[in-house]
Amino acid sequence: MTKYQLVATSAMGLESIVAEEVKSLGYETKVENGKVYFEGDETAIARCNLWLRVADRVKIVVAQFPANTFDQLFESTKKIEWERFLPVDAAFPVSGKSVKSKLFSVPDCQAIVKKAIVERMKSHYKRLGFLDESGATYKIEVSILKDLATITIDTSGAGLHKRGYRQTQGEAPLKETLAAALVKISRWSPNRPFVDLFCGSGTIPLEAAMIGQNIAPGYNREFISEDWSWFKSKIWDDARDEAESLANYDQELEIIGSDIDHRMISIAEANAIEAGFGDLIKFKQMQATDFTTRLTDGVIVSNPPYGERIGEKEIIERVIKDLGTVMKNYPTWSVYMLSSMENFEEHYGKKATKKRKLFNGFIRTDLYQFWGQKSKREE
Repeated sequence: MTKYQLVATSAMGLESIVAEEVKSLGYETKVENGKVYFEGDETAIARCNLWLRVADRVKIVVAQFPANTFDQLFESTKKIEWERFLPVDAAFPVSGKSVKSKLFSVPDCQAIVKKAIVERMKSHYKRLGFLDESGATYKIEVSILKDLATITIDTSGAGLHKRGYRQTQGEAPLKETLAAALVKISRWSPNRPFVDLFCGSGTIPLEAAMIGQNIAPGYNREFISEDWSWFKSKIWDDARDEAESLANYDQELEIIGSDIDHRMISIAEANAIEAGFGDLIKFKQMQATDFTTRLTDGVIVSNPPYGERIGEKEIIERVIKDLGTVMKNYPTWSVYMLSSMENFEEHYGKKATKKRKLFNGFIRTDLYQFWGQKSKREE
């Protein structure tokens, strides 16, 4: 099979986790801001789309070249062997972005790349008129950073955070990819209890359940490259068979999600049923500060409200303060809280063992990590 230069894109701050995931699938990586580069064939494309929990998309890097002028962009794009990727009836919308480059007009860059591909295709396929673009879709992106153009084809289609289980959601849902990243950062293992005290629509507990049973996050969805003529369906079938064989549906898990809003609990339960975890994850309506347990060595991973609205800030600060007091009773539990609150530690009443800067959408946050003491069971 043909080898391709591939890139898994990710949110800023999550590149190292995506790189770990790609390496675990057997591919060598090179990491840049928001990007993890690796080499692989069609099987690698299928497996990475199915298995990457934290990446946004998997793309084929078609070419990289200097682009200081529109002529240079046009000619370099036209030189690419587009016939390797695009059949005569391919639909190929072109998106773009430009950062710190002479060619700063994104619409112009998109139009030039599109025109260059059309000319190459018409010449190769000996077409005089328009290309009808009635076939499968190949999403092309031209990205120019400091006058270096990178042209890619998206193999994922809808972003990889679209797992397919989220039927409804709350006002400020956490992306599934970020939720999975939080679980991975916590180093939680399936033999330990897992709790989300601000579960909202249930995304963090659902991602934990998939990790705990080793279920490929993309198993129940489709990808745009499945429609491509040169991408054999057997490759996808084999990749899904592999994912099915590696899933551990019998793994017992102790996962609890709670929220003060009964509407969110109903939504979380519906999402859990859709994901196949209806009987596995326990959801309950309660205040976070009412948390109590006889279990030890547990992990709490939560994304509490940020108190962005007037009057909310004081309320959430009080909740965090009271929660810090409650958790003093559970020294073997580790707590991971994602918050934009700069004085979070002050309110929680304890200095974090570690902090990690992350972005929840466009909101700059910190993941405050309070590691629990080792119990005798762990030693």
